[in-house]
Amino acid sequence: MRFGGLTAVRSVDFTVNSGEIVGLIGPNGAGKTTFFNCLTGLYVPTEGTVSYKGTVLPPKPHLVTQAGIARTFQNIRLFANMTVLENVLVGRHTRTKEGLWSALLRGPGFKKAEKASEERAMELLEFIGLAHKRDHLARNLPYGEQRKLEIARALASDPGLLLLDEPTAGMNPQETRATEELVFAIRDKGIAVLLIEHDMRFVFNLSDRVSVLVQGEKLVEGTSEVVQADERVIAAYLGEPFEGDPGQAEAAEVEAAEASADATSTTSTKGEAQ
Repeated sequence: MRFGGLTAVRSVDFTVNSGEIVGLIGPNGAGKTTFFNCLTGLYVPTEGTVSYKGTVLPPKPHLVTQAGIARTFQNIRLFANMTVLENVLVGRHTRTKEGLWSALLRGPGFKKAEKASEERAMELLEFIGLAHKRDHLARNLPYGEQRKLEIARALASDPGLLLLDEPTAGMNPQETRATEELVFAIRDKGIAVLLIEHDMRFVFNLSDRVSVLVQGEKLVEGTSEVVQADERVIAAYLGEPFEGDPGQAEAAEVEAAEASADATSTTSTKGEAQ
């Protein structure tokens, strides 16, 4: 993925298998969120393709979601003035077949689909422990519960692969532990999980496999033990040069580009929510 003359993600081959929790780590500016944005259609990759279950996906977010890939965001993107239940129902829209006229006429088919969606949404709220707050406005939830609600909304689209972008950012140790248990429970439902996280203890406790991105390139991939012992990974996190290092300045530029793109997208989302 290139932004003008800047290459944010460079020649990254990546596979997530069913039943796996895969951690994606790397220093700030490594290109992790850019990589997620390429996977989910928010960015159109300059080169390369994304395939899911053998089918190449077009770079359009709604088609990626329909194919079975869902995500959360580094910055929480809930509909603040909608209820907890309504936020989860938003995630069901890709799985309902009722169209505009059906919604306007509110016929038997629409009412049946609406009831089924609400039942599924309540199942997910029970799963994350927020069923008792179904009628609360999302903006009134504590921070940790907002994070959980965003995960529930992603799960509402019935994904086979869930992408979590820093799910424990800003959480206290108790909330982090609860999130760890939630991710294991999601995996146990047969959903593959790919997560970006800076909390190394969280990543290494959860992940079957860990990949490390540095300056847009995949540096190493393996078990938690292999990654933690790799001298190149240690050097990258300590800011020391490694063989083939294209320079720290480029990493800083990538971080700035990601932050700028994320801020623009957040503004757009807030406008939609209003």
